[in-house]
Amino acid sequence: MNVKLRKIEIEEATATALEARAAKLGLSVSELLAEMVGTSVKLSDAEVNALDRQWTAIKNGEPTVAHKNVVRWLDTWGTARFSERRAERSEAHADGGEVLQEP
Repeated sequence: MNVKLRKIEIEEATATALEARAAKLGLSVSELLAEMVGTSVKLSDAEVNALDRQWTAIKNGEPTVAHKNVVRWLDTWGTARFSERRAERSEAHADGGEVLQEP
């Protein structure tokens, strides 16, 4: 496979950070950057439209979950309490209950 190479100028500190990160992952800097660029999220038009509708609703005053509650919920990830809440939500959903609950 014939790959065209290009040189790109970046600040020394950025180059050092990229080299260290690539080495830690066992990749070349080129491979690391290709992976970083290739992992961008691709959304369909329907997904973008849904996000736009949700954002419009929030701007128009639709309630959201308070930051402190999100932090508290994230702190449970990987703990027994997280597993318990997941089971509770699954049961509520199966019974037709509210799926999105405040933590």
